[in-house]
Amino acid sequence: MSSTEAHRSSSLLEQQPAANARAFGAGRALRHGGKVLPEHARGHNRSLLLQTLFHQGAMSRADLSRETGLTRVTISDLIAELIADGFVAEMGVREASGPGKPAILVDLDRAGHRIVGIDLSGADSFIGAVLTFDGEIVARREVPIATDGDVVGGVVQLARDLVADADAPVLGVGVGTPGVIDDHGVILTAPNLRWAGFDLQGALARALEVPVLVANDANAAVLAEYTFGGAGDDVLLVKVGRGVGSGLLASGQPMRGAHFAAGEIGHVTVGTDGGPVCVCGKVGCLEAWLAVPALTERLGAASDDAREGILRDAGERLGIALAPIVGVLDVSEIVLSGPPELLDGPLAQATVETLRARTLAEFHDGVRVRMTEQGQDIVLRGAAVMVLSGQLGVS
Repeated sequence: MSSTEAHRSSSLLEQQPAANARAFGAGRALRHGGKVLPEHARGHNRSLLLQTLFHQGAMSRADLSRETGLTRVTISDLIAELIADGFVAEMGVREASGPGKPAILVDLDRAGHRIVGIDLSGADSFIGAVLTFDGEIVARREVPIATDGDVVGGVVQLARDLVADADAPVLGVGVGTPGVIDDHGVILTAPNLRWAGFDLQGALARALEVPVLVANDANAAVLAEYTFGGAGDDVLLVKVGRGVGSGLLASGQPMRGAHFAAGEIGHVTVGTDGGPVCVCGKVGCLEAWLAVPALTERLGAASDDAREGILRDAGERLGIALAPIVGVLDVSEIVLSGPPELLDGPLAQATVETLRARTLAEFHDGVRVRMTEQGQDIVLRGAAVMVLSGQLGVS
């Protein structure tokens, strides 16, 4: 990270009110990579220590000094502060391997706090979970989507129940939801939930009195892939369910767009040969070809011999939509999230073939298309990363 980028990251961290979750969005790198100028250093260096422990586990103070380049005095001061705040704990002494006093190891106090994650992208129900800092689910709840119109009340009650389920103080609540969401957690539009201009983040924060972050479900999912799935700094995740959306990281930064609608690929028209009518009223949108209900319906009416052709056609349409993104941003990895019985196999292979045919072979033949290993919990785990990033600067 350059000093300019680090300056920007630290400034964003320090300017947010302590009572609120910090924003994570375009312009802020998810991970800190080095020291910054003294006047901006404390918030950055604090996150740098937490980030190092998060990924590398228990270390001595001397280890942290060598790893981060910070002085031992700075390390000791910050570790004492983080222990007092309940985010770091001493883990005992390292086994002696020579003369001298054994080093005391420190690590994130991974049992000291919990995170609540909520996924509102389901067709029939909302799911939520209590998670550890490592993304492990320790409690889970699922509630049907209210049919009486009180959707907000159902979400608030789900969140309250999950906070009550936590066996440690809750660091924050992360929510992944369909729709276009701004930097303040206001849902600009979410037609499936009948929300427009709705401040979901504010409503939950007032009800729960804990920090809350709200983001698009696909944007949450790509964070899970980045933190827990081993994805690189340039990755596109395509989430296929009731609709089709995508989340994008470029150079380790979440891409939100000028109108917070980056990744809304579901209503890109793919092809000039007509096609099914989309719920938006257009003909031939990617979502009309690829969304789970539409694809399942076509497969259900097809013979066994025709199934592969239908899946390959959907994969080709996806490749048509993704090729310009790969060409413009030089994305090296595309991750698919959704039912593996639909996406893995012929569909994914046709996507790869289409990408190679429609981009510059010299640079993009190596683009990898793979299924996520996060399963159906990917949005929940991404919501946890939102809180880790927003509250601790860790991802």
